[in-house]
Amino acid sequence: MGGPIMHITSDEINRLIYSYFKDSGFEHSAYALAKESHLENSPCFAKHVPRGELVELLSKSLLYTEVECHFRGGELAANCKTAFSLLEAHLCSTEPAIQPPPPVGTVVDYYPGAPVIFSTPTVPLEADEKPKSKPVVPESSVKRKASLPPSSDNPAEKRPRTDPSDASVVTPVDRTYMVVYTPKDVVLMKHPESKTNTALCDPQPQPSSAIVSPSESKKLMSKPPPRQQGPADSQTNREAIRLLGGHLAEVFVCAWNPSKRNLLASGSKDAVMKIWNIPEPPNPFSFGPPPAEPVTTQFTTAEASDITCLSWNRQGTLLAISAYDCLLRICDTSGNVIYKSSDHKGPIFTARFSPTGRWLVTASLDHTSCVWDVHNKRLHRIFKAHEDCCLDVDWVSDNMFASCSADKVVHLLDVDHPNPVKSFRGHKDEINQLKVNPWGTRLASCSDDMTTRIWDVTNVSATPDDSIPGLGGFGSDSDPVVLNGHKHSVSTIEWFLPPQGTNEFIATGAFDATVRIWDSVTGSCERVLSDHKRPIYALSLSPNGAWLASGGGDGWLHIYTLRDFSKIWSWYAGPEKPGVFEIDWQGSHNGDEHEVDRIAMALECWKVGIIDIRRIPAVWDTRSWV
Repeated sequence: MGGPIMHITSDEINRLIYSYFKDSGFEHSAYALAKESHLENSPCFAKHVPRGELVELLSKSLLYTEVECHFRGGELAANCKTAFSLLEAHLCSTEPAIQPPPPVGTVVDYYPGAPVIFSTPTVPLEADEKPKSKPVVPESSVKRKASLPPSSDNPAEKRPRTDPSDASVVTPVDRTYMVVYTPKDVVLMKHPESKTNTALCDPQPQPSSAIVSPSESKKLMSKPPPRQQGPADSQTNREAIRLLGGHLAEVFVCAWNPSKRNLLASGSKDAVMKIWNIPEPPNPFSFGPPPAEPVTTQFTTAEASDITCLSWNRQGTLLAISAYDCLLRICDTSGNVIYKSSDHKGPIFTARFSPTGRWLVTASLDHTSCVWDVHNKRLHRIFKAHEDCCLDVDWVSDNMFASCSADKVVHLLDVDHPNPVKSFRGHKDEINQLKVNPWGTRLASCSDDMTTRIWDVTNVSATPDDSIPGLGGFGSDSDPVVLNGHKHSVSTIEWFLPPQGTNEFIATGAFDATVRIWDSVTGSCERVLSDHKRPIYALSLSPNGAWLASGGGDGWLHIYTLRDFSKIWSWYAGPEKPGVFEIDWQGSHNGDEHEVDRIAMALECWKVGIIDIRRIPAVWDTRSWV
């Protein structure tokens, strides 16, 4: 019996390239490709393509090529050191290929034990150094490889986009040597930050015609070392920040239990969920003991298994887990799965309990949202209101919720009606997140169209929507407030009432690396916070309304006071896998010094971060500003 027939069309290839362009931020290239290839008229255009899928498929093709080249075996194939390339034919060799050197004047850091190429150096010795014989160093590429861009289906609001500057390399703390590239040579020199006087090689003087002169070399050598993990200031006690290991992949989500305040749940890319018991300090002036081993649950071994959302009910007794394996799970506080459903046919992005905990609503890439009766452990209703992937949901009341989609529409739905109660249209691109204000009167939606829109949801009755498609939701008397100013996709939203303010404010984080503060009534932008250098992934408001925390792909967590929006404290996750994917703030509403006030962070470096705010004077001493 023959094998399955291979079927590849130009539309499928164009769809993969289109997604690659979008993921990389090449919006104009994606637009031009879609128009010139008439891709929007193809059935392929509506198909969901995971982030990094083109890179993933090309990587697999190289693995197949390796098998094809080496399957006959032999000594040469078994010891082959030549890398496989998409653009060059493979020739087996036992000698590693020498990569072309970087441009003239490029400087990279060298760490002890790394292979390096060098020939006649161009920089003279310091006066107190004596020439020695040159040791034998194996030939290889000096430049260390940067991490590849993520190739899995990570949640859109929790994953970095491809950026040329992402090729930065981790530099060890012991910066013993540095390498300078010249037109003819690769020069290994002692680094000015070196902690040792041991010489790896002793460069010889070079004629004065060298492109990199000694004075220029000294300028290059003055490059400061990359920042290491830790707070930006020198006053913070490092014991106030604790990193919890144990996850074996990127941690995407974390959530404090609202009732049992010592419990913290975290979920990672490899479908592992952990429930930590984080002890409280015995008194306000000491640090808590380290936590015991967490309860760990591995849900699946499927390749696409990212945990996308962890949501506790308000009573703190149940935890809803959504993931890319299409299964909804509800666990108790011990991590035991008490309910599991396979009704969704696509990855689940979000799961949210209603305010009373009676209902649970989910959003899925299968274009549906579902409501479950939690008490009776059964599916209550499937909503098929959207024409594309359902990306987020939030509750307006205990019986009404809002959903948003890649179809650019926001629907209000009642748990007992199959059709939308109201629909809001106006966004020009897919909507990333919804958030209802604490009073349930207004709804904010943020989008890839670089805007956030605020809709009035007061006095909405459970009557099916009779608005005409394309003319908006409530009509001209309830047109949305449009917040326009970001230069890239808006990814996250936070509502808050500023100290001594009357109008509700809203904070938005975007892929343009800025946080903007808006007056949600007038639509005016009150402040632009530009401290991040990469996309913003997370915003979290402190329960007492005093502070706002932001986290991004640059590895920084910044805390701002809401009195004047000034930055008061920062922490860096480190140079390797630095992303801060999610922030959950646990605390009291009145800033009582006897209450717990902690931040949990889901980190790209496979760890969960815990910050004790009471032990950081730069933050804690400003609580009276509220």
